[in-house]
Amino acid sequence: MRSPSLGRLAAIGLATSFVLPGLALAQQAPAPGWAQGRPDSMAGSSLAPHAPKLTATPADQLPTAALRVPQGFKVELWASGAPGARMMTESPNGTVFVGTRTLGRVYAISEEGGQRRVRTIASQLTDPNGVAVRDGALYVIAINRVLRFDGIEGKLDAPGTPVDMTAAFGLPSEAHHGWKFAAFGPDGRLYMNIGVPCNICDYNRATHALIVSFNPDGSGRRIEAQGIRNSVGFDWNPQTRELWATNNGRDWAGNDTPEDTLHRIRRSGEDFGFPYCAHGWRDPAITSGPATCAEFAQPVALLGPHTAALGMRFYTGTQFPEAYRNQIFIARRGSWNRERLSGYDVVVAELDANGAVIGVEPFLTGLRDEANNRFLGRPVDVLVRRDGSLLVSDEQNGAIYRISYGN
Repeated sequence: MRSPSLGRLAAIGLATSFVLPGLALAQQAPAPGWAQGRPDSMAGSSLAPHAPKLTATPADQLPTAALRVPQGFKVELWASGAPGARMMTESPNGTVFVGTRTLGRVYAISEEGGQRRVRTIASQLTDPNGVAVRDGALYVIAINRVLRFDGIEGKLDAPGTPVDMTAAFGLPSEAHHGWKFAAFGPDGRLYMNIGVPCNICDYNRATHALIVSFNPDGSGRRIEAQGIRNSVGFDWNPQTRELWATNNGRDWAGNDTPEDTLHRIRRSGEDFGFPYCAHGWRDPAITSGPATCAEFAQPVALLGPHTAALGMRFYTGTQFPEAYRNQIFIARRGSWNRERLSGYDVVVAELDANGAVIGVEPFLTGLRDEANNRFLGRPVDVLVRRDGSLLVSDEQNGAIYRISYGN
């Protein structure tokens, strides 16, 4: 075949120079989900989510030496080699199951001969963040998929095919803020969050920005809280059985607005105001809805701007000093939509005798390098073990740390 002449190539190039700009405009890719809601005035901002690390950090390279806890406590590496480790749950026999997001894996970590063994028991799932155990079965929630691994502790090396309960639960399929935290409540129901499918927008308030609960078979759906943007962590007060939850505020409203929040849910269906309001702040991006925030329930504590407050647990153990009993430990994964980093730590919400929050104090620090505005790790969840120690998952390093008190 003869090659086209140089003149013909030049003509093609000249024609293309007029056509391509229009094609580029017509075929321009939509903005990524994390950029939705970014004002035109910040179009040139360098702020963007931090890329997750998809491989395990070798144990001798972990930032364990940088970690700081209050006097009398000890923090040490409990397990490594679990890339992307996020939400945790413990089975009756002591196996810790760990969900992930980007990697699509679920891990089982067991203690064998004084060492921790990490197994991958499920893979190639979409954001299997939610894990919960009941009656010997592991429930895994991956966006809208719900999988149940029966008798899991006896089958860690060969979990087999799970029971697919997806149709029974009927969860929304949007991936944006679709990853779940899941736990069985004191009433035996399975609770989970359904995040908002955007950064800030009008949406169906009956299907998103919720905490919902189900019977274990997926029946009996009930809205526990609404207008709660993205709650990837909740727990029950062991004294009152009330549900408490963390919540992530929206992005692109400024370095210090809005703050992440802690909520006390006093009745099923309570409304916390998203997308119209956040802790009393009326969002100017939403012109529909009420003019003020007076009709919505308010948070019980502010957890800092863009800190990504996620996993939380009431301390129900007896190993820590009495002052920590029934207090709330909260993992703050850390900011991206803020010029100066915030979070990257574990804090304690201190409650008085009436269950009111009287302060939020640092507990585990050292993962945020303030001087250089960088981070060394990203804590996502906390878990109180039966021995009273506290586990903290570090998604960025694929590690889990153990905090104990005394000898």
